[in-house]
Amino acid sequence: MSTITERFFRYISVDTQSDENTGTHPSTSKQFELCRMLADEMRSIGMSNVRMDEEHCYVYGEIPANTDTDRTLGFISHMDTAPGPSGDASNARIVENYDGGVIALNGSVSLDPAEFPEMKDYVGQDLIVTDGVSLLGADDKAGVTEIMSMAERLLSDPSIRHGKIAIGFTPDEEIGEGTEFFDVDGFGVKCAYTVDGGAIGEIEYENFNAASAFISITGKEIHPGEAKGKMINAARIAGEFDRLLPQDQRPECTEGYDGFFHLLRIEAGVSSAEMQYIIRDHDAALFDRKKALMQSAADYINAKYNGVLKLEIKDAYRNMKELVEPHMYLIDDARAAFEACGVEPRVIPIRGGTDGAVLSYKGLPCPNLSTGGLNFHSCQEYIPVQSLEKMVDVLVEIARIR
Repeated sequence: MSTITERFFRYISVDTQSDENTGTHPSTSKQFELCRMLADEMRSIGMSNVRMDEEHCYVYGEIPANTDTDRTLGFISHMDTAPGPSGDASNARIVENYDGGVIALNGSVSLDPAEFPEMKDYVGQDLIVTDGVSLLGADDKAGVTEIMSMAERLLSDPSIRHGKIAIGFTPDEEIGEGTEFFDVDGFGVKCAYTVDGGAIGEIEYENFNAASAFISITGKEIHPGEAKGKMINAARIAGEFDRLLPQDQRPECTEGYDGFFHLLRIEAGVSSAEMQYIIRDHDAALFDRKKALMQSAADYINAKYNGVLKLEIKDAYRNMKELVEPHMYLIDDARAAFEACGVEPRVIPIRGGTDGAVLSYKGLPCPNLSTGGLNFHSCQEYIPVQSLEKMVDVLVEIARIR
């Protein structure tokens, strides 16, 4: 097992699952275990200015420039894993020399190329897989591993010329709070990359514009035998509201740059109903049109049923494209680094958001790079060892002054 793979297994053995329901920062105290582990390791490999936010669970470090340049660059990943399946990946294992067939993770869960055809791209490679019960944690401990391995290589090989490199690891990205207390000014660089993407070769600098919508409907319950002209059925109105939205703009009908309305939750009865949506679109004008369309649907329902519906729309984050485009050398450098390492680069839109989107709006332009992991947020998550190792080469190439 390579040093890089050993490092990954060490990190995923720490359960760092975040929790959107606690209201604390960080959301779970167990994230501190990995944070402290990383701080100690950063010091042991010789990083400078290693500092940990003991209150909010961030850790930062620096690699000083070893050549005369004003070039600075940051690399950022998150330590937490997503709510849902267990965050304990201590039973992860390596399937060596993958043969292209079905991988049984346990008695009832498998990785099947009929369901995940991209598995065929990794025949002959070594796949790190889960026990079918827990997340693997490649999202984003693969990114943490790759950044730390890059740092160790830069610090041990002074022949690799580079400017100042800043490194930061964050909590709570999976619940949308990863940048809440990130020290942009103290980070001390002009731009950065998050390393939090999927299959190796991905470069992303366009993400969704995002909003959440919260709907409450007040009905009127009465004995159904005497309901004519009196009952207001909130559950039926909730269904009617949903049908007013474009049915072909649901997540299951969209891909690429397509936006959507996604009904996350509905709790409904005759007397009351609550609904929660997320609204997404890469195009700002189409995003605003989606929000206006939802407001129009609410207005229609209220006109028809005498004001029974309340709608609240909250913006979450914006597309970072407009803030990265003035710094397109970041994309060019990443593309060149992938090519130098024998990997085909693919510039694609993110059908979601990243810490980098928020950081870009905080003054730190921050596109996103692949980690090599696949099937994130699932107990069928996996990562090829070769992708994990190759991404270290790519990050070194990005840091290198050529």
